[in-house]
Amino acid sequence: MKLNYKRTVYVGFAFFLICTFWQAYDTIIPKILTDKYGMNQANSGIIMALDNILALFMLPLFGAISDKHFRKSGRRTPFIMIGTIAAVILLVALSFVDNMQLKNISDVSAIDDPAALERLYDAEKDEKLLMPDPDPVTGEQEFILAEKFPDKTAFTEIKSQVENAETKKMETNKDYTNYVVPARQHYAQRVTHNNPKTLILFIAVLLLLLIAMATFRSPAVALMPDVTIKPLRSKANAIINLMGTLGGALVLVLGIVFSTGAVKNSLMSYTTFFAIVAGIMLVCLLVFRLKVDEPRFVKEMEAESRKYGIDDGEESDSSDSRKLSSAERRSLLLILASVVLWFMGYNAVTSKYSVYATQVLARDYNTTLIIAQVTALIAFIPVGMLASKIGRKKTILIGIVLLAGSFAIASSLRQNSSALLMNILFALAGIGWATINVNSFPMVVELSRGSDVGRYTGFYYTASMAAQTVTPYLSGLLMDKAGNMYPLFPYAAVFVALSAVTMLFVRHGDSKPIPAKTKLEAFDVGD
Repeated sequence: MKLNYKRTVYVGFAFFLICTFWQAYDTIIPKILTDKYGMNQANSGIIMALDNILALFMLPLFGAISDKHFRKSGRRTPFIMIGTIAAVILLVALSFVDNMQLKNISDVSAIDDPAALERLYDAEKDEKLLMPDPDPVTGEQEFILAEKFPDKTAFTEIKSQVENAETKKMETNKDYTNYVVPARQHYAQRVTHNNPKTLILFIAVLLLLLIAMATFRSPAVALMPDVTIKPLRSKANAIINLMGTLGGALVLVLGIVFSTGAVKNSLMSYTTFFAIVAGIMLVCLLVFRLKVDEPRFVKEMEAESRKYGIDDGEESDSSDSRKLSSAERRSLLLILASVVLWFMGYNAVTSKYSVYATQVLARDYNTTLIIAQVTALIAFIPVGMLASKIGRKKTILIGIVLLAGSFAIASSLRQNSSALLMNILFALAGIGWATINVNSFPMVVELSRGSDVGRYTGFYYTASMAAQTVTPYLSGLLMDKAGNMYPLFPYAAVFVALSAVTMLFVRHGDSKPIPAKTKLEAFDVGD
């Protein structure tokens, strides 16, 4: 019994395009909301949670609908095709609305422009503002611009980057992030309050975009177990996640090319960036459509399941659902509780890190995230193999330790922290998340049968999206109460660590040994 890697890669192009979108969404949308609309962390968290609120009911709904949707092209493929095309159009449209807001704040949007800074100073000089990175000695955080800079010229001369006296390299100017950025965000907030039409339009287009993405996410994810027999699903899920990570990494490389993480580009137009992301999604969709013959792949999986005596609900069009025993139901609930807890921690970081990296670490978020993505890429295949040896549960627990530990140590990092330590922590976090992610979804669908894989996929995504609905707002509220973003990583570490408690009590969901047809087959381990 061997996994068809080529087929799995082609199926993975659907997840590639999904993760391409979400990487752009998670890194760019928070920056637009805070930099161009002046939102605080709690309110931007509410907007960032919109996709998860929709997903709470749309993912199970469309997962179940696709279970019963029989067309010539298959159960899942039509959803993937239509949803992707709609999302691509709306993504580009969203950038046009973003440009409208950029025009609204054009008086102060020019970076390192003394005239723009002078207008900003005149508009905000009497406002009480907050430094994102308080002085570690005095603890000073609140300031009034006119009191901090009695001489307007001192403020207008602040540059976004300065030369490091020791390394002779250009780096982010702390005065810029502590004084100019808060003043400009407050200005943007006031403009938005006085003229909210652009924000309303932005949210409306974003909502339609998120609906389009939600219509095909469960069908796309359910396709892997549809075409893969149960014992090989951890390995197949490793390939699928590898494809998704490649999609995310590609967007981060694109971010480096466009310098989306640089302070000087915090008010850039994202039209070209979003158009390229949309183009990548369309190319992936084309490859998927040309190479994935869903009905044939499903029939071949069913034949292989019969060959090895594996119960997968052979008649995939059956209306019967698997009845779980009380012990299996308890394990399912514990797995889903674990999913909620680790997503509470992980998504808090992913939804806020692009802002955190700029304001607290004064670094390009693309670089550290790429390190996490690359280490995850390296880990996906070995992690899938490890799970087949020691079990999914034990492998997940190892991942939880790595992820929670990395987040806990990362909470102490600041602008002048060791770059090497920062990179090591993000590498470990990438491995930890890969270890968890590869094995958690297969544990859920292990309890399903062929006729209700979409339904169980919906269970998994309902749990993950419930967490991702709450955590951007909750973590944002905590940071607003603290007056800075320091609580982000401690918050994440606590929730990830708590997921180990629920996972320890899981008793079902690990892969079952492959039954050997003959004594000779029992010695065949070549997969």
